[in-house]
Formats: sequence, C-alpha cells, structure tokens
Amino acid sequence: MKGFYEEGQPAVLIKNLTREFGRGLFAVDNLDLEIKKGEIFALLGPNGAGKTTSIKMLSCLLRPTAGTAEVFGRDIIKNPGEVKKIINVSPQETAVSLNLNARENLVLMGKVYGLSQKMARKQAEKHLEIMDLKTRAGEPVKRFSGGMLRRLNLAMALVSNPKVLFLDEPTIGLDAKSRRSLWKLIDSFRGEKTVLLTTHYLEEADALSDRLGIIDKGKLVALGTSEELKRKLAGLQTMKVRGDNLNPELIQILREIYPEVIPFEGGLEIKGEKIIFDEVVDLLRSKGVRINWLSMEEPSLDEIYLKITGGGKQNEIA
Repeated sequence: MKGFYEEGQPAVLIKNLTREFGRGLFAVDNLDLEIKKGEIFALLGPNGAGKTTSIKMLSCLLRPTAGTAEVFGRDIIKNPGEVKKIINVSPQETAVSLNLNARENLVLMGKVYGLSQKMARKQAEKHLEIMDLKTRAGEPVKRFSGGMLRRLNLAMALVSNPKVLFLDEPTIGLDAKSRRSLWKLIDSFRGEKTVLLTTHYLEEADALSDRLGIIDKGKLVALGTSEELKRKLAGLQTMKVRGDNLNPELIQILREIYPEVIPFEGGLEIKGEKIIFDEVVDLLRSKGVRINWLSMEEPSLDEIYLKITGGGKQNEIA
C-alpha cells in the first residue's frame, strides 16, 4: 500500500538514514534531506563519501542500518515494492547486455518493468530518438563508445517512465563533449521528473542542480543552492581596481559600504558579500579617479568543496 502523500510535500523525504558496515564504520551517517517534486538535486562528494550507498538504500537495493526514507509517501523499508514502481536507477556501472543491440536492450528493460511488448517497443523507439541512438539502434552495443553506452544506460532507466530518477555518477569517465551532451539531456528533466544525481564533478553540480548537498565521510555537511553556498561558505567577493587619485577620503567612503578595503601600490582591493560593480565604478569616477584596470573575483564552488572536505583521505566505501 502506498503511503500518504499530498501535493507540495517533498518527493523524497530522508530521515536519519544510516548504513554501518561493522565496527563503527559508517558509509552513511544520519542523513536528513528533503528533495522537492521536479527538482534536480546533486549529492556532491569525494570518492568514498557515501553517495552510492545512499542511492542503493533509496532505491531499495540495500537495507539501512537505521532511519528510513519515503518516495512520494512510500516507505523504502515498509513498502519497497511500491517504491520500485515509481523509481529507476542509472548506476555507475553500465548495466547493458553487450551482445544485444540498443533496441533489444530497451525492449527487454521495458518488459522487466511490466510493459507489454507493444508498449515496450514504443518506449524503446521514443528513447532511442531522445538519446540520439536511432541510427545505431540495430548494432550490438559492444561496438558503442563510452558516451553512447552512457546514453543507452540512461534510456534504460527512463523506459518505465519513473517519477523519481536516481543517477549515480552519470558522466563518470566521459570526455568533455559527451559529458555536456548528457548534461543537456538531464537538464531537460527539470520540472518533469524528480532527479537525484551523485557526482564528484564540481562543474556538474554547479551546472545542473537546483540545489546541492555536500556529503563527506557519510555526513551531509552543506546544503543549499550553489549561489547560497558560495555566499555563505566560500567567503567574500573581491574587486580589485588600479587607478589614479585613489585618495584617503575615497577609501573612507568605501569602508563605510564594504567590510574590507585594502590599499596596495597603485590600487585598492575591495571585499564584500555583494559588490555592485556599476555602483563602485560610478563612485570612483564621481571622486575623480581615473580607472586603469578592474577585476572581479567571485567565490567558487571549488573553494567550498575543498574547505569542507579538506581533500582528505576517505573511507573506502562508496
């Protein structure tokens, strides 16, 4: 029996989700998280942080040691069968039959999920088109490139038309062109499906996610939009200016607006949570400054990631 769910509630509700692998070694440690309907949520972390273990528990492939989660009101422990009807997973490992062609793989997967032969073929043709695999659909997939295999892997997760899609490191090992092609496909799911993707690519989380969480050693250590985390955790914006007539009166005016104004030879460094570029330029010019050079440095997701995880050695558990 499906659980109680009302419109507006989280599509995925995770409560104290924990997985211990003996002797106090936690792959996931009291994870609490809400993912909205139609949201693309990225779970970002280094290798061994607990990302894959989280996906396995949410998709009912691994039983939690403690805690639980609900997917559209269906409990992963009490109602795993109901959960599996509305989710699908694209795993890290390419889960295709290499001796079948792309069309056969998709039809087979559709039938595994209870589709009729006719509907399975219809879904197969639809996703071959979406994934730009139509012209190669009759070839054994053992001839496919890594990028094509990834697209087929994703198509196989979509043939059942899941409400929630779990993507575990969907672009790992791909070249930049293939990765960006998959990004475009994943981005098209926004608002249509609820997507939880795991990644250790900072650029990927930044480009795709509505919100992201950073997981480290099994614990969720940061949560928010990319911009929110940059503002809160990465430090201040920095504007540097070189020019003539950067006088003490001007420096005092800037210090009343921004927390840090640091003179250096021939210029100033201005730091603040939100520096309005045009306003600073207008102020400088109004005070007779002749600007020779300007630069603006934004806080980056890289700074947050390295600050939080420290680049340290991780548990050898995914």
